[in-house]
Amino acid sequence: MIALRRVAKATSGGKRLRFSVVLIAGDKKGKVGIAMGKGLDPQDAIQKAMKRASAKLFDLKLDQEKKTITHRVEAQYKASGVLIKPAPIGTGVVAGGSIRKVLEIAGVENVVAKRLGASNSLTNAYCTILALSKLKEVKRGSKPQKVSA
Repeated sequence: MIALRRVAKATSGGKRLRFSVVLIAGDKKGKVGIAMGKGLDPQDAIQKAMKRASAKLFDLKLDQEKKTITHRVEAQYKASGVLIKPAPIGTGVVAGGSIRKVLEIAGVENVVAKRLGASNSLTNAYCTILALSKLKEVKRGSKPQKVSA
């Protein structure tokens, strides 16, 4: 869970309280998804968010040998930015806040990440998901082809 917020709306009869939840779903084996749920009570909001997040799961392109991402990736989401780089075995997840949570639930074990821009945990989580969705598979053992002019 990234955030659980109590949201109040002022009406003529008083304040109406609702809850908003941002949740990450993943299997720690390369699948991850994120979603928001809103409801009258926290449990209802969590159930909605879990259902939506599990429906939005997608596969990551991970280097299975090193348990890291295949290449460096950057993403921008609203005012937040994130830079994620692969790291050697034994490094661990070098990231903070919501970026760390997303990477751990995704199953990435060796990675270095840096938050660029806003410190809002919600937009940083969405930005991290966007960056992970940009990953491409790198084929091992193939040499890069030379382009002749």
